[in-house]
Amino acid sequence: MWSISFSTPVLVLIPVAVGINYVGKLFAQLLKLPLWLDSIGTVIASMLSGPIVGSISGAINNIIYGLTMDPISFVYALTSVAIGLTVGIMAYKGRINNLWRAVVVGLVVALVAAVVSTPLNVIFWGGQTGNVWGDALYAYLIAHGVPVWLSSFLDELVVDLPDKVATVIIAFLIFASLPKRLVQMYEGEEALEKLD
Repeated sequence: MWSISFSTPVLVLIPVAVGINYVGKLFAQLLKLPLWLDSIGTVIASMLSGPIVGSISGAINNIIYGLTMDPISFVYALTSVAIGLTVGIMAYKGRINNLWRAVVVGLVVALVAAVVSTPLNVIFWGGQTGNVWGDALYAYLIAHGVPVWLSSFLDELVVDLPDKVATVIIAFLIFASLPKRLVQMYEGEEALEKLD
């Protein structure tokens, strides 16, 4: 699970995953969706090639998006790494093998993302996420005396729950539709390394 080799399949997978993340985030931002959709590629990479490759894909996406579109994205590379690790571990343990389990993994990923992002939100943005829905909840909670940390966590969670559940479901459906030979290239990578 924790081994990594930069074989040809992995070297192809990382930029493809980054591209999927980038397009998803750009699509959501341009349409002003109440979601981020910036982790679909990270989840697919984690399912195919493990937590390290998924984490690398997610972090690279945040760096590229930060350089080209929105500098705020840099900070959330930590969240992308946490998402890649979480999905990679759960996929390795066989926890994402049907749609219902994909929903459960999406809920776990949402919780992990909210826990990692909340301190970043408080440190860099006063507790807000920059998402209209989440920030409206944040403003309401703060106005009613709820502490900043809890308000920020709930602000993040209200967006992460639908976003990460949708992300894992979309990634699972893509993964399930991939040709078996393609998936086997990543599953058989350890065996290929041992033959060298």
